Amino acid sequence: MIPRSDYDVIVLGGGPAGLAAAVAAYGEGAKVGLVEREERLGGILKQCVHDGFGLVRFGEQLAGPEYAQRFIELVAKAPMEVHLKTFVHRVRKTEVASGRTRFILECVSKERGVYEAAAWALVLATGCRERTDRQAFIHGDRPAGILTAGLAQHLVNIEGLLPGHRAVVLGSGDIGLIMARRLTLEGMEIEGVYEIKGEPSGLSRNLRQCLEDFGIPLHLSTTVTEVHGQRRVEAVTVASVDSRGQVRAGTERRVPCDTLILSVGLIPENEIAQSLGLALDLSTRGPRVDQSGASAVDGVFVCGNALHVNDLVDYVSESGETAGRAAAEFALGLESNRERGAGRRAIPLKAGPGFLYAVPQSLDLSRPGPAVVYFRSNSTIKDGVRVTARAGDATILDKRYAALRPPEMERVEIDLAAIPPGTDSVFLEMERKEGGRV
Repeated sequence: MIPRSDYDVIVLGGGPAGLAAAVAAYGEGAKVGLVEREERLGGILKQCVHDGFGLVRFGEQLAGPEYAQRFIELVAKAPMEVHLKTFVHRVRKTEVASGRTRFILECVSKERGVYEAAAWALVLATGCRERTDRQAFIHGDRPAGILTAGLAQHLVNIEGLLPGHRAVVLGSGDIGLIMARRLTLEGMEIEGVYEIKGEPSGLSRNLRQCLEDFGIPLHLSTTVTEVHGQRRVEAVTVASVDSRGQVRAGTERRVPCDTLILSVGLIPENEIAQSLGLALDLSTRGPRVDQSGASAVDGVFVCGNALHVNDLVDYVSESGETAGRAAAEFALGLESNRERGAGRRAIPLKAGPGFLYAVPQSLDLSRPGPAVVYFRSNSTIKDGVRVTARAGDATILDKRYAALRPPEMERVEIDLAAIPPGTDSVFLEMERKEGGRV
């Protein structure tokens, strides 16, 4: 018989979202199991030695390991079981005599072998993964020297290895910008950062601190079209592109280098979510949830970068705390609306033109307190923007911004008590300062 460990809540993922969720669930009185496939907790923060973490939550600039350590210490103080170096092979749902659903995780680890972990509620804090060169449609050979920015960061900051001598960085996302600076500090020459879009993809502060301060050139509307080299990268071909991303003939040029660093986007890790039947939002590529992180499957909650890719770890932790608290309430039967058919009233939250996405995708009006909503614009809008939330004829949110940029996620709170009875949806709208919808 396969051994089994029983919990009220299982948190899958030991990064910043999972750590916050586990601590919050424990704080509600739940018996918590935390499952992590790596040998140490902390997720990606373990290799982020730069500062800038914790400004929102702690009011100070921390390095990634410092930020993670604060939550790791809270986990250590709580009598919860942590399963490290544990791979979850499959998650299945079973119905018990009470009619409730129990989640069974089939786990494998070196220490315990094959075993099961069961819980009434499951928090998916599985994070995200990087896109590869093939997902960016780069043609040519596959020599050594092509690395995602996260892998390069791991080699330098964890393994103490330098990936090359002269690098081209493709993509101006935050991790690409940070690695351009990091590799420069370690003695590598960064020939340039190339971005296929007409504007940068990273935060303004990273553009200043990582590129401008170090004199690293940024080439917009330009991409890598081909990699050259047999055993090792010898050069790449770069070319200008038009507004549709098509290469402009005659603009190709060969750039000698021995390393290509890819920062071409992140994808939420949601294979387990999909196996449980969770529907994904096409814009975020994460599951559709309400403001507590509750999915359409009873007892399954999602948070952090598995839900949508965040730019600040502070918001990842906030999302984890919310999901962990709600999961504990569900598992322990503390919420009055635990059974979805009894008392819960969820209405859609819709985002109009100008929004790349808004999370959550629905609002449970039976839950107390304001609902936190995260959103991104789908383009840079300068000279003033007004964002409103309308419920029928009532305006329940009205906020103005000097500017909005897609790389910079925004956070607002919606007062659920202000939503008129009988409202069937809430609609987010964006309006320019000079008037007119975006």
